[in-house]
Amino acid sequence: MQQRLLNLPVNLHISPRSVQQYWPWLIGLACALLAILILLALTVGAVAIEPASLWQWLQARIRGLAVQDSQTQLIVESLRLPRALLAAGVGALLAICGAAAQGLFRNPLADPALIGVSAGAAAGASLVIVFLGNTLVAGWFGVPLISLGAFAGAIVVVVAVYRLATDRRGGATSVATMLLAGVAFSYLAGSLSNVLKFISNNDQLRQLSLWHMGGLEAANFTQVALVASVLALVGVSLYRQHKALNALLLGESEARHLGINVKRVKSRIIVCIAAGVGVAVALSGVVAFIGLVVPHIVRMLLGPNHKYLLPMSACVGAMLLVLADTLARTLIAPTELPVGLMTAVLGAPVFISLLRHRKNYQ
Repeated sequence: MQQRLLNLPVNLHISPRSVQQYWPWLIGLACALLAILILLALTVGAVAIEPASLWQWLQARIRGLAVQDSQTQLIVESLRLPRALLAAGVGALLAICGAAAQGLFRNPLADPALIGVSAGAAAGASLVIVFLGNTLVAGWFGVPLISLGAFAGAIVVVVAVYRLATDRRGGATSVATMLLAGVAFSYLAGSLSNVLKFISNNDQLRQLSLWHMGGLEAANFTQVALVASVLALVGVSLYRQHKALNALLLGESEARHLGINVKRVKSRIIVCIAAGVGVAVALSGVVAFIGLVVPHIVRMLLGPNHKYLLPMSACVGAMLLVLADTLARTLIAPTELPVGLMTAVLGAPVFISLLRHRKNYQ
């Protein structure tokens, strides 16, 4: 069974046996690179922080001592550290949910947006921005409201898609129907967002446009704790389904013959994807490309085994979004670019290059 799964006709760069042999080193290297990128994100920006000052701050915090450089403490602890950690958490959530969606739909071009999560979240946030007014949207109090509206919109769309795709008699869920329903509800939610843009005033229209392009400027440690909790729950839940996801690559009929409860597995995976992407989009806005390009790249390098694909996708997704957010803050500092634009700029050329040279991974 395991050998059959590992011999599926997909592009590989590292042999399955090598991945299994060197897996602790590979995941350790990925975590080390992520830590380096986070430290780099703490040093660069409109105000540069010297590595020596950052090291002194880190030592003081580890030892529980007072930080002598108040400026470094303010910039790192209030601005850059929560933003870098939130970027890592959101990137990991989007990537691991994208890997699960591609395994569920048996399509390397599948994306969590296909079931309407992103469009529903965007519509929910747009409703909050337009109808609750600037007095409730502005400042710290408005951020949780927008996030709550985005999460509610994502859940409403996913529930509607899932119920439409589920047979009421047999209880079976049609993946094809779910995809079609997801596309339909995405267009419906997108139309609602466009109507709200049309009736909004100039300030609301600018806020809607910026939110739809993604941003992490409102990051704080409360949001970091939230995304870390959701990432832990979703990550563990999806990883426990890695054998079932491997079996689903062979087809639903074959998975049933192998003893997999396909209905229950699909329900759990869809709930995890909806919760993970809903929270990620609610906290960061619409960040494109992470859920599509990262799992595809990792699959080309490590193979289709979800035992390795899921955790490595989370690490690479976290690295990519931390890097994108760092570039968004620094390229034209002190002005910041939307992080969603940076993910597209970084991800699209890499993705196209890998597709052009895909024969090298066979």
